[in-house]
Amino acid sequence: MKNNISKKIFVVLLFTGSLTLVSCKKWLLSPSPGVTKLDDFFSSGETAIQSVNAAYAPLGWEYNTTYFSEWFIGDVVSDDALKGGQDVSDMAAVYDMENFKTQSNNVFLLDFYRAQYQGIARCNLALQEIPKVSPDATMDQRLKDRLIGEAKFLRAYYYLRLVRVFGGVPKVDFVIESSNQWKQPIAPVSEIYDFIISDLKDAAGKLWRKSEYPATDLGRATSGAAQSLLLNVYLTVHNYTEAEKWGQEIVKQAEDQGEYHLVTNYKDNFTLSGENGPESIFEIQYMEDPTSDYGEGFGFTRGTFSVILTRSRSSKLGGGWGFNKPTQNLYNEYETGDPRRDVTILNPTSDQIETPAQEIYLGDRYLNRKYAMMEDGPGNTLYSLTHPSRGPINNKVIRYADALLMYAEACCENNNLTKAKWALEQVRNRARNGNTAILPEFPNYRGYSDNQNDLRQAIRHERRVELAMEGHRWFDICRWGVAKEIMDAYKATETPEVQQHIATFIKGKSELFPIPEEEINLGDLGQ
Repeated sequence: MKNNISKKIFVVLLFTGSLTLVSCKKWLLSPSPGVTKLDDFFSSGETAIQSVNAAYAPLGWEYNTTYFSEWFIGDVVSDDALKGGQDVSDMAAVYDMENFKTQSNNVFLLDFYRAQYQGIARCNLALQEIPKVSPDATMDQRLKDRLIGEAKFLRAYYYLRLVRVFGGVPKVDFVIESSNQWKQPIAPVSEIYDFIISDLKDAAGKLWRKSEYPATDLGRATSGAAQSLLLNVYLTVHNYTEAEKWGQEIVKQAEDQGEYHLVTNYKDNFTLSGENGPESIFEIQYMEDPTSDYGEGFGFTRGTFSVILTRSRSSKLGGGWGFNKPTQNLYNEYETGDPRRDVTILNPTSDQIETPAQEIYLGDRYLNRKYAMMEDGPGNTLYSLTHPSRGPINNKVIRYADALLMYAEACCENNNLTKAKWALEQVRNRARNGNTAILPEFPNYRGYSDNQNDLRQAIRHERRVELAMEGHRWFDICRWGVAKEIMDAYKATETPEVQQHIATFIKGKSELFPIPEEEINLGDLGQ
């Protein structure tokens, strides 16, 4: 089922190839010979749907001049993972980010930055034109409202990706149509977050519940996705009252309306058969892509690079590129017997390692299992890619377990400890999967006492082990304001070999990355 929305996105990209949605560098809509005019394109409900489909596409882009999957920031920059690869020079731009030595000409950040504004431009175009399209046989008023909600959700998510990586960025909420609109000022962080919240609130009121979508549309944004993202944003800006309110909304969808629930077996979240399942709130959709790459770069990605990027370099384990290697620090975080550790981290045997110099990175032999598709082949064997570098596994953006732990966090900060403990226990209970000898209830583990501060630490611990290698860790420790102490402690406990490749975190500076110099110059932004 998950391939349907991906196919729709790909088809509309081919169809709209002549419709200049956004310039590569300057977000400019410029008429050219053979280019479809906006009035001609937005002529029916079907084309309104196509415009929103196109707005989803940049979520899945991972390569232009380099690979720029968001987990390179969320995992590798944190204490959860080392860059990996063949050696420290492999993906040097990521090595610099991991060591807080990022320059403003970093190619990873340039591609990442541009991809988000490509998505924003497509959302702006849809939001400008869809209100002008009259309902017809393919789009009634309810669907029209939903499409507007989808575009607002996507725009909010693109801006969230930007603001938590770069801080203040230009706020562009309109279609840029002339060169005198190229230069937009950097908006304060607070203004960007207010804008995100406004879009998400509007989206939450317009989007459908997950169960209201036909199977062919699984993967689209839902009201639950908007509510969960609002919960995340309010936690980030430390408005715990609003965070708890929106957390209660998503819990209501799960508990009262049956829209979501935790799957029985944790590992099923990371298999092809488990995609868009009952725990899934929002996933970036990918599909099998056995064909050519259409020149690579922005615009035509259907499969994900995450599989080949994170698989072992050993042919016995998939012959990948060995990036995003879990740290010993993360491995040690798991409690004794926690089954999530072996779902998340593979510790290869000596027989499985073919070339130690390339597969053991700075002494780290661990591998990320979650996107390696280790059991998706026939008879629970390694999945064989039909394309040499692309895989069909979806990127899990929001799971219900994530929403529960965010809700627990909000309740804890509001001193509603009973609710916080309830939400925390839902996640731990699923993880123990009937084995009462492991993962005891709070506070009976890790030396915790039954108080607010220890509950806070327990929730943070649970987020780390539940969501490890899913791109959350860096953004979590930054919004908690503990990145300095976490990264210093991580460095202190690593081996001398790793320590010499980990720079010192500078509080107030290392949390964010510079806007790419080329975009600064193009937009006359200053920074």
